Amino acid sequence: MSDLRESTRPAPEVLAAFEAATGFMPVDEGLALYAVALDAARRTGRPLLEIGTYCGRSAILLAAAAREAGTVALTVDHHRGSEEQQPGWEYHDPTLVDPEVGRMDTLPRFRRTLHAAGLEEHVVALVGRSPQIAALWGGRLGLVFIDGGHTDEHATGDYEGWAPHLDPDGVLVVHDVFPDPADGGQAPYRVYLRALDEGFEEVSVTGSLRVLRRPAPAAG
Repeated sequence: MSDLRESTRPAPEVLAAFEAATGFMPVDEGLALYAVALDAARRTGRPLLEIGTYCGRSAILLAAAAREAGTVALTVDHHRGSEEQQPGWEYHDPTLVDPEVGRMDTLPRFRRTLHAAGLEEHVVALVGRSPQIAALWGGRLGLVFIDGGHTDEHATGDYEGWAPHLDPDGVLVVHDVFPDPADGGQAPYRVYLRALDEGFEEVSVTGSLRVLRRPAPAAG
Protein backbone atom coordinates (compact mmCIF):
# COMPACT_ATOMS: atom_id res chain seq x y z
CA MET A 1 0.00 0.00 0.00
CA SER A 2 2.94 2.37 0.55
CA ASP A 3 3.90 2.02 -3.12
CA LEU A 4 0.28 2.71 -4.08
CA ARG A 5 0.27 5.92 -2.03
CA GLU A 6 3.54 7.10 -3.54
CA SER A 7 2.46 6.47 -7.13
CA THR A 8 -1.16 7.63 -6.81
CA ARG A 9 -1.69 11.22 -5.73
CA PRO A 10 -4.54 13.59 -6.50
CA ALA A 11 -3.99 16.45 -8.91
CA PRO A 12 -2.47 19.54 -7.26
CA GLU A 13 -5.73 21.48 -7.54
CA VAL A 14 -7.63 18.65 -5.85
CA LEU A 15 -5.14 18.50 -2.99
CA ALA A 16 -5.31 22.29 -2.64
CA ALA A 17 -9.11 22.16 -2.46
CA PHE A 18 -8.89 19.42 0.18
CA GLU A 19 -6.48 21.44 2.29
CA ALA A 20 -8.65 24.56 1.99
CA ALA A 21 -11.86 22.78 3.00
CA THR A 22 -13.33 22.81 6.51
CA GLY A 23 -12.67 19.51 8.26
CA PHE A 24 -10.32 17.46 10.37
CA MET A 25 -8.58 14.85 8.21
CA PRO A 26 -4.79 15.32 8.04
CA VAL A 27 -3.10 15.39 4.64
CA ASP A 28 -1.29 12.05 5.06
CA GLU A 29 -4.57 10.29 5.83
CA GLY A 30 -6.23 12.09 2.92
CA LEU A 31 -3.56 10.91 0.50
CA ALA A 32 -3.98 7.34 1.74
CA LEU A 33 -7.76 7.58 1.35
CA TYR A 34 -7.47 8.91 -2.20
CA ALA A 35 -5.05 6.16 -3.23
CA VAL A 36 -7.16 3.31 -1.88
CA ALA A 37 -10.37 4.85 -3.25
CA LEU A 38 -8.92 5.19 -6.74
CA ASP A 39 -7.61 1.62 -6.63
CA ALA A 40 -10.97 0.26 -5.41
CA ALA A 41 -12.94 2.21 -8.00
CA ARG A 42 -10.71 1.01 -10.83
CA ARG A 43 -10.80 -2.62 -9.70
CA THR A 44 -14.52 -2.89 -8.99
CA GLY A 45 -16.11 -0.18 -11.14
CA ARG A 46 -18.45 0.42 -8.19
CA PRO A 47 -19.41 3.68 -6.44
CA LEU A 48 -17.39 4.92 -3.48
CA LEU A 49 -19.36 5.68 -0.32
CA GLU A 50 -18.55 7.64 2.80
CA ILE A 51 -20.61 8.00 5.95
CA GLY A 52 -20.01 11.38 7.55
CA THR A 53 -19.85 14.23 5.04
CA TYR A 54 -19.50 17.22 7.38
CA CYS A 55 -18.33 20.03 5.08
CA GLY A 56 -16.94 17.87 2.29
CA ARG A 57 -13.21 17.75 2.98
CA SER A 58 -12.79 14.00 2.37
CA ALA A 59 -15.62 13.97 -0.19
CA ILE A 60 -13.34 16.02 -2.44
CA LEU A 61 -10.86 13.15 -2.56
CA LEU A 62 -13.49 10.48 -3.13
CA ALA A 63 -15.09 12.56 -5.88
CA ALA A 64 -11.73 13.07 -7.59
CA ALA A 65 -11.01 9.33 -7.40
CA ALA A 66 -14.48 8.56 -8.77
CA ARG A 67 -13.96 11.00 -11.61
CA GLU A 68 -10.66 9.36 -12.55
CA ALA A 69 -12.21 5.88 -12.50
CA GLY A 70 -15.47 6.75 -14.26
CA THR A 71 -17.76 6.11 -11.31
CA VAL A 72 -19.40 8.27 -8.63
CA ALA A 73 -18.90 9.13 -4.98
CA LEU A 74 -21.81 8.86 -2.54
CA THR A 75 -21.75 10.69 0.76
CA VAL A 76 -24.21 10.13 3.61
CA ASP A 77 -24.97 12.65 6.34
CA HIS A 78 -27.96 14.24 8.06
CA HIS A 79 -25.90 17.46 8.15
CA ARG A 80 -27.00 18.35 11.69
CA GLY A 81 -23.55 17.64 13.13
CA SER A 82 -22.31 14.74 15.21
CA GLU A 83 -22.25 14.70 19.00
CA GLU A 84 -18.93 16.46 19.45
CA GLN A 85 -19.95 19.25 17.03
CA GLN A 86 -22.94 20.44 19.05
CA PRO A 87 -22.88 23.70 21.07
CA GLY A 88 -20.68 23.46 24.13
CA TRP A 89 -18.55 20.64 22.72
CA GLU A 90 -14.93 20.74 21.58
CA TYR A 91 -15.51 20.68 17.82
CA HIS A 92 -18.45 23.07 17.65
CA ASP A 93 -18.23 25.69 14.90
CA PRO A 94 -20.81 28.46 15.44
CA THR A 95 -20.51 29.57 11.80
CA LEU A 96 -22.23 26.31 10.82
CA VAL A 97 -25.38 26.98 12.84
CA ASP A 98 -28.47 27.90 10.82
CA PRO A 99 -29.70 31.07 12.59
CA GLU A 100 -33.26 30.55 11.42
CA VAL A 101 -33.70 27.14 13.07
CA GLY A 102 -30.89 27.31 15.64
CA ARG A 103 -29.35 23.97 14.64
CA MET A 104 -26.20 22.85 12.90
CA ASP A 105 -26.49 22.69 9.11
CA THR A 106 -23.34 21.71 7.22
CA LEU A 107 -25.09 21.11 3.90
CA PRO A 108 -24.63 24.65 2.48
CA ARG A 109 -20.89 24.61 3.32
CA PHE A 110 -20.56 21.15 1.77
CA ARG A 111 -22.19 22.32 -1.46
CA ARG A 112 -19.92 25.37 -1.64
CA THR A 113 -16.90 23.13 -1.01
CA LEU A 114 -17.74 20.84 -3.94
CA HIS A 115 -18.51 23.79 -6.21
CA ALA A 116 -15.17 25.42 -5.42
CA ALA A 117 -13.40 22.14 -6.18
CA GLY A 118 -15.27 21.69 -9.48
CA LEU A 119 -16.49 18.25 -8.44
CA GLU A 120 -20.25 18.64 -7.96
CA GLU A 121 -21.22 16.38 -10.84
CA HIS A 122 -19.17 13.48 -9.45
CA VAL A 123 -20.92 13.32 -6.07
CA VAL A 124 -24.38 12.21 -4.98
CA ALA A 125 -25.26 13.63 -1.57
CA LEU A 126 -27.54 11.34 0.42
CA VAL A 127 -29.10 13.52 3.11
CA GLY A 128 -30.55 11.55 6.01
CA ARG A 129 -29.77 9.03 8.71
CA SER A 130 -27.24 6.40 7.71
CA PRO A 131 -29.19 3.27 8.82
CA GLN A 132 -32.34 4.44 7.03
CA ILE A 133 -30.49 5.02 3.77
CA ALA A 134 -28.53 1.77 4.08
CA ALA A 135 -31.77 -0.16 4.47
CA LEU A 136 -32.96 1.25 1.14
CA TRP A 137 -29.69 0.75 -0.73
CA GLY A 138 -29.67 -2.12 -3.22
CA GLY A 139 -26.36 -1.87 -5.04
CA ARG A 140 -22.76 -2.94 -4.50
CA LEU A 141 -20.03 -0.53 -3.42
CA GLY A 142 -16.33 -0.46 -4.17
CA LEU A 143 -15.47 1.32 -0.93
CA VAL A 144 -17.23 2.01 2.36
CA PHE A 145 -15.60 4.76 4.42
CA ILE A 146 -16.92 4.94 7.99
CA ASP A 147 -16.38 8.45 9.37
CA GLY A 148 -19.73 9.36 10.93
CA GLY A 149 -20.91 9.60 14.51
CA HIS A 150 -18.45 8.31 17.10
CA THR A 151 -20.85 6.71 19.56
CA ASP A 152 -21.12 2.93 19.59
CA GLU A 153 -24.70 3.19 18.36
CA HIS A 154 -23.79 5.24 15.31
CA ALA A 155 -20.48 3.58 14.40
CA THR A 156 -21.98 0.10 14.77
CA GLY A 157 -25.05 1.11 12.77
CA ASP A 158 -22.84 2.40 9.96
CA TYR A 159 -20.86 -0.84 9.87
CA GLU A 160 -23.87 -3.12 10.05
CA GLY A 161 -25.79 -1.06 7.50
CA TRP A 162 -23.14 -0.62 4.84
CA ALA A 163 -20.44 -3.33 5.07
CA PRO A 164 -22.83 -5.97 3.65
CA HIS A 165 -23.10 -3.87 0.48
CA LEU A 166 -19.37 -4.08 -0.28
CA ASP A 167 -18.31 -5.68 -3.53
CA PRO A 168 -16.26 -8.86 -2.88
CA ASP A 169 -13.21 -6.93 -4.10
CA GLY A 170 -14.16 -3.74 -2.25
CA VAL A 171 -12.47 -2.12 0.74
CA LEU A 172 -13.66 -1.04 4.15
CA VAL A 173 -12.02 2.10 5.54
CA VAL A 174 -12.50 3.19 9.14
CA HIS A 175 -11.40 6.62 10.36
CA ASP A 176 -10.49 7.79 13.87
CA VAL A 177 -9.31 4.38 15.05
CA PHE A 178 -7.46 4.95 18.33
CA PRO A 179 -6.31 1.85 20.23
CA ASP A 180 -5.33 4.08 23.19
CA PRO A 181 -8.40 5.71 24.81
CA ALA A 182 -6.23 8.72 25.68
CA ASP A 183 -6.02 9.55 21.96
CA GLY A 184 -9.74 9.52 21.13
CA GLY A 185 -13.10 7.81 21.33
CA GLN A 186 -13.23 4.05 21.16
CA ALA A 187 -16.32 3.35 19.03
CA PRO A 188 -14.47 3.33 15.67
CA TYR A 189 -11.77 1.15 17.23
CA ARG A 190 -14.39 -1.36 18.35
CA VAL A 191 -15.89 -1.41 14.85
CA TYR A 192 -12.41 -2.02 13.44
CA LEU A 193 -11.88 -4.94 15.83
CA ARG A 194 -15.27 -6.37 14.96
CA ALA A 195 -14.45 -6.19 11.24
CA LEU A 196 -11.25 -8.15 11.88
CA ASP A 197 -13.19 -10.72 13.89
CA GLU A 198 -15.66 -11.07 11.02
CA GLY A 199 -13.09 -11.89 8.38
CA PHE A 200 -11.63 -8.60 7.16
CA GLU A 201 -7.86 -8.32 6.95
CA GLU A 202 -5.89 -5.14 7.51
CA VAL A 203 -4.27 -3.73 4.38
CA SER A 204 -2.73 -0.51 5.66
CA VAL A 205 -2.53 1.95 8.55
CA THR A 206 -2.03 5.69 8.14
CA GLY A 207 -2.47 7.66 11.33
CA SER A 208 -5.98 6.82 12.54
CA LEU A 209 -7.06 5.50 9.12
CA ARG A 210 -7.45 1.72 8.74
CA VAL A 211 -7.96 0.02 5.37
CA LEU A 212 -9.37 -3.52 5.35
CA ARG A 213 -10.38 -6.11 2.78
CA ARG A 214 -11.93 -9.55 2.87
CA PRO A 215 -9.42 -12.16 1.68
CA ALA A 216 -9.92 -13.62 -1.77
CA PRO A 217 -11.48 -17.09 -1.73
CA ALA A 218 -9.03 -19.94 -2.12
CA ALA A 219 -8.63 -21.22 -5.67
CA GLY A 220 -10.06 -24.61 -6.54
